[in-house]
Amino acid sequence: MTSTASSGRDRSAERALAHARARSGGPLRLGAGVPAPAGMTRLTRPDSTGQALPVWPDGVTPSLLEEYQVAAVPVERAGETRRVLAATLKCCWRDLSVDPWPGDPAPVELVLDTYRALIGRTDDLMRNWARGALRRLHDSAWIVLDDGVVTLGPRCALWPVESHAQLQELVRRLPEPERPELTVVGDADIVAAAVLPLPGAGGRAELGVAEFDDLLGAYDERRRAELVAAYMVVEHAAEPVAEGRFAALRDPALRHTLGEMLARRGRVLIQLRERWTSGYDDAHTLDLTRPPVPAPAVVSVPEEEAVPAAVEEPAVAERAAGSGVVERAGLGVSERAVLTLVLVHSVAIPRAEGLLPEDSWLSPHPAPVEELRRHTQVPIGELESALRTLRHAGLLAQVKAGEEAGGYVPGPQFHRLTPAARRRLQEELILAAGPHTPLAAAVRARRSAQ
Repeated sequence: MTSTASSGRDRSAERALAHARARSGGPLRLGAGVPAPAGMTRLTRPDSTGQALPVWPDGVTPSLLEEYQVAAVPVERAGETRRVLAATLKCCWRDLSVDPWPGDPAPVELVLDTYRALIGRTDDLMRNWARGALRRLHDSAWIVLDDGVVTLGPRCALWPVESHAQLQELVRRLPEPERPELTVVGDADIVAAAVLPLPGAGGRAELGVAEFDDLLGAYDERRRAELVAAYMVVEHAAEPVAEGRFAALRDPALRHTLGEMLARRGRVLIQLRERWTSGYDDAHTLDLTRPPVPAPAVVSVPEEEAVPAAVEEPAVAERAAGSGVVERAGLGVSERAVLTLVLVHSVAIPRAEGLLPEDSWLSPHPAPVEELRRHTQVPIGELESALRTLRHAGLLAQVKAGEEAGGYVPGPQFHRLTPAARRRLQEELILAAGPHTPLAAAVRARRSAQ
């Protein structure tokens, strides 16, 4: 009996870690024939390998936030990004009688031509914006770019069946691009010459084992809907939400069930006075900073998709990555260096001057861009790219200052730190900002004694 219970706890922990990894690093890679963890859809390729993506409870999507007038995480140049995704759908979903995913490969140039026909402009600026949108969509797994060819990404497989009719109407209304009859290389030749098999080419979606039915089944339809709404809001809202707006946050019994739902995905509820959000469970944060260990039920994430380990100590950004700050993995050396620099200038220095509370990670004191350029050895191009990546991930927010260049402050992801993670990150900041101070020596002594 004890062995069975222990085995069940181990499987639950593996499943929760798999969900945390999928949130941190994107779709999980699955070996041939390996099933997806509970609560995930398996996207199976022709060679029987696949990817696993978490599904939303009761078939809802993050668009539910609009019904409650709650702001989702902002997307930079959201209009261009949506239009480029629509153009990609137009080019890749050629047979509207079947599901949109996986669709067919299409040349990037055809997608750009379709985008130009959609907006009615052909200038270089719009082309550059479109290419930036393609990169953002690729990084977030909505599309897959490979050697000049684009395919629909795994997240497109999560579009509910009920939305397909609306998507079909959208595709029919999008204009066909005006293309020269004679081309140096035809579209079909471009696709055939691309590196195959494409990461997202071909396959089928297989619905996994339901995850929350045993928890939600105990409630009537109204309370079940309240739980699902609260779950989606704390997981996908840009800022913590007021508990007074959601019954599942006000009622202790419903809030307990909500906490159990989150726990199955490696997440926990985080209270900020009378507001709530969610973050990574402390039990899994250290595992998120290491390459995953293969397990029978959970296939490992490739090393390039895992949250990278620290390059050196102290590593503020690494602790951020493993403490609920980073919702999307893949931060490189430059990104971590720039994030650390912003935290030092916008949080550590103002706090040392008595301008910030001890436990605050929000700051009204932006780190000026010129200051960042002066105090980093990262090349200017890499610095700007790192700032853009950190801004997209919600780790930094840009503050405008009229005619001036403005600066950067910690982003909304810092709301998602648990109390234990806040303490760990505070220690890392002490070690980064003042490694030779008595306080840093005390931190190192306490850690060595543990």
